[in-house]
Amino acid sequence: MFFFLLFLGLTLDTTMALPSHNAKAKLTDAAVRGKKIWETRNCGGCHTLLGEGAYFAPELGNVYVRRGPDFIKGWMKAMPTNVPGRRQMPQFHLNDGELDDVVAFLKYTSEINTNNWPPNIQG
Repeated sequence: MFFFLLFLGLTLDTTMALPSHNAKAKLTDAAVRGKKIWETRNCGGCHTLLGEGAYFAPELGNVYVRRGPDFIKGWMKAMPTNVPGRRQMPQFHLNDGELDDVVAFLKYTSEINTNNWPPNIQG
């Protein structure tokens, strides 16, 4: 009985905390389209996002805060850089609208309250 009541109490506490937990993050239509691009281009096959995904390339949960929208778009347009010995991101040939959508998605993820995850600014 004790554990059942404990479970109910923790469930109630969680449901009361969730609405205010991510009040800053606003899901826009552009962010939804950006998530679709993230999924269809398999970005999670190399990158992590909020700790989920592969560990081949950098964590991107806070890249919007660290680098900003212009850097993200420029970086994606410049790929691959063909620098020897460096991991290369493929060129996805995204148009400006699609790049804006990806940036909107990364902006959305940067606004999610993750309780200080990742543990350092570089992801």
